[in-house]
Amino acid sequence: MTVEPRIVFMGTPEFALPTLERLVERYSVVGVVTQPDRPAGRGQHLVMSPVKELALAEGIPVFQPSRLRNVEALEHIRSWAPDVAIVAAYGQILPPAILETPRFGVLNVHASLLPRWRGATPIQAALLAGDSVTGVTIMKLDEGLDTGPILALRETPIDPDETAGELEGRLAHLGADLLLDMLPNYLAGDLKPQPQPQEGVTVTRMIRKSQAAIDWSQSAETLHNHIRAFSPDPGAYTFWDDARIKLLRSKRIYPNSALEGKPGTVFMWEDGLGVMAGSGCLALIHLQMAGKRPMDGGTFVRGRQDFVGTVLSSQRPGE
Repeated sequence: MTVEPRIVFMGTPEFALPTLERLVERYSVVGVVTQPDRPAGRGQHLVMSPVKELALAEGIPVFQPSRLRNVEALEHIRSWAPDVAIVAAYGQILPPAILETPRFGVLNVHASLLPRWRGATPIQAALLAGDSVTGVTIMKLDEGLDTGPILALRETPIDPDETAGELEGRLAHLGADLLLDMLPNYLAGDLKPQPQPQEGVTVTRMIRKSQAAIDWSQSAETLHNHIRAFSPDPGAYTFWDDARIKLLRSKRIYPNSALEGKPGTVFMWEDGLGVMAGSGCLALIHLQMAGKRPMDGGTFVRGRQDFVGTVLSSQRPGE
């Protein structure tokens, strides 16, 4: 199209920021839809989403409906007369009436290579599965859960020690770059969406904090993937007696001599900490006691010599 398109952006967390930033640089973003302010912290004060903060800084009108499935929400979005809507981790399923509002439809920046890892937690799912490759997909939304046709994909390798937070940051920028690369051709009618393959479909599930608990009877490889999938949030955790410890970074290690002890047994490894798993061993690179700052394993053990030789558990004693 020759006339500058009117774009509505829909997103909420930090993952969405690079896409909104790039769109603002090149196009007219006439409105932003984001989740309502949420209470956070000890005082439970209302906190704006990262997307709202950026939109206000750029002088873009912001709309924060609690639900999209009502007449008021639909009329508000229609009042912006969007040519196309761009979604990046918005946090709600879009009803058909909103999908049909922009004449070029609604495009979504999704953090996986569809049809693998449809749903809300593709990054965590890829790490938990031990995937070596992932990427981003630009798709045209339909009424299904990430089932719409694909406009573009771009893949990237996953580092074996990469955490969910680190991978999310990379994919956020990769997705923004891909969207801006393909959007002119799409709006000009030169890029047609293609149906997703029927093979290789996997679906993610919402993550509960209880799923982050460490079961030391599992293999070191499984536990390493578990720790990086939940880092930094909500954080994989274990218990040292009554003390809850969050594990933020680990690596697989291979001691020279045989070790004796149950899974979860802590031992000294070089100048830090190792833990025995059901098979293999892990080094605890970064960990955090409740209410304390994160620290490396060496610093942690220097102040807690009695930690070595104990057996970590997935739950508090007596639970």
